[in-house]
Amino acid sequence: MAKAKKNNTKDEPIEKQLWKAADKLRKNIDAAEYKHIVLGLIFLKYISDAFEELHSKLKSNTGQYAGADPEDKDEYKAENVFFVPEIARWSYLQSKAKLPTIGKEVDDAMDAIEKENPSLKDVLPKVFARGNLDPTTLGGLIDLVGNIALGDAKARSADILGHVFEYFLGEFALAEGKKGGQFYTPRSVVELLVEMLEPYKGRVFDPCCGSGGMFVQSEKFVTEHQGNVNDISIYGQESNQTTWRLTKMNLAIRSIDSSQVKWNNEGSFLNDVHKDLKADFVIANPPFNDSDWSGDLLRKDGRWIYGVPPSGNANYAWIQHFLYHLSPIGIAGFVLAKGSLTSKTSGEGEIRKGLIEARLVDCIVNLPAKLFLNTQIPACLWFLSRNKANGKFRNRTNEILFIDARNEGHLINRRTKELSADDIKKISSTYHNWRNPKGNYQDIKGFCNSTSIERVRELDFVLTPGRYVGLADDEDDFDFKERFTSLKAEFLEQLKEEENLNAIILENLAKIQVSCGKE
Repeated sequence: MAKAKKNNTKDEPIEKQLWKAADKLRKNIDAAEYKHIVLGLIFLKYISDAFEELHSKLKSNTGQYAGADPEDKDEYKAENVFFVPEIARWSYLQSKAKLPTIGKEVDDAMDAIEKENPSLKDVLPKVFARGNLDPTTLGGLIDLVGNIALGDAKARSADILGHVFEYFLGEFALAEGKKGGQFYTPRSVVELLVEMLEPYKGRVFDPCCGSGGMFVQSEKFVTEHQGNVNDISIYGQESNQTTWRLTKMNLAIRSIDSSQVKWNNEGSFLNDVHKDLKADFVIANPPFNDSDWSGDLLRKDGRWIYGVPPSGNANYAWIQHFLYHLSPIGIAGFVLAKGSLTSKTSGEGEIRKGLIEARLVDCIVNLPAKLFLNTQIPACLWFLSRNKANGKFRNRTNEILFIDARNEGHLINRRTKELSADDIKKISSTYHNWRNPKGNYQDIKGFCNSTSIERVRELDFVLTPGRYVGLADDEDDFDFKERFTSLKAEFLEQLKEEENLNAIILENLAKIQVSCGKE
């Protein structure tokens, strides 16, 4: 049996093996802090690999590199490679990995890289000399990361290290739970948004960009569809500086230009750093039902064309902010709380009515539960189009597509779901077939419906997909008793788990009390 287990481990993807090894080394360090240590080392390995490859070519002094100085920073700048000083090169740090001073060595390396590369100023973590990270653990991590992307091909190294960085972001988000959702949008949700929007060419904007997943996936989409990544340019804004640092590293490891991804602690509403930008694509996952968005300070803002959003909820402020930044033929796709589809609080119903009557709402997707790490609030996707009759797609000015995807997805653990590649294809192809002139679209009872604006008007401008798609044929004979029994069993199982956990906690508390009494 032990042997079989070992073989299974070997069959696991490299990123899963690395995660297990890195997580084992975490010991008593909180995941929120540990992620900066591990991701910082992966980033350092990436820029060192890229530097060392070009350094060896310059050192060869042959062909196009004849007469070049391998220590001249301009040589690296010309090829879009970060210059890495000697004390920050991976080979140097690996030679010091077993020393008790390795934490200070890595912090000094991060400082040195920032000084040589202005675009990385205030980006890299300097957390390696802290007391809760012992030198043995750090040395083990350096050895672990040193085994990623062996070989000297920059493209291969960047691809593997980028993939590992992205995978680790997701795993750290899972480990942090609710807090993880603040910097990470689940990959399957990002993939769905990008597949539906198809950002082949133009300006891509995310005004609440988290760790940059929307940008990474947009670049992947272009590459996978034989496009040219130079045809897209990205613009972003993030109010959390720690998250912004992750964004900058995440994009740099993918060689994506992040010069227009900005940070300020005031946020997009109070300090819109891309005020004049008109984007071709807006892709975003703003905070759900945010009540702390400074709405009282912005009552007369010019962005509120369709109505002043309530100061206690930013949902409709985000929608109008996205619209403000859309070009005349731009399309936006974003996540919102499902309540945004029906709310009439503080004028939200009137704003929604205005958006619908202006023929801006293109598609609404109802998402399955349990997709998001930081909230159990039901979520949906909105797609807005500035011009639904622009000629690129079918004229759908007087229609809205509703997709009810609540039954899609699968559990990856007891609390979290994700969408499979087939789920994403099913939803995105439904949208594409509906809007494309030659698309083979058909309404599917219980899943999708192309609805007239007149029908939406009849239903008082409510945008809940279930109102329009109806029930699937196989749900007409829904067995309430069977479903109730199933839910009851699931609830009792969860209750049992919690009781077991409480018993363990009480047992440990009793042991501590006995131990304290003896002392």
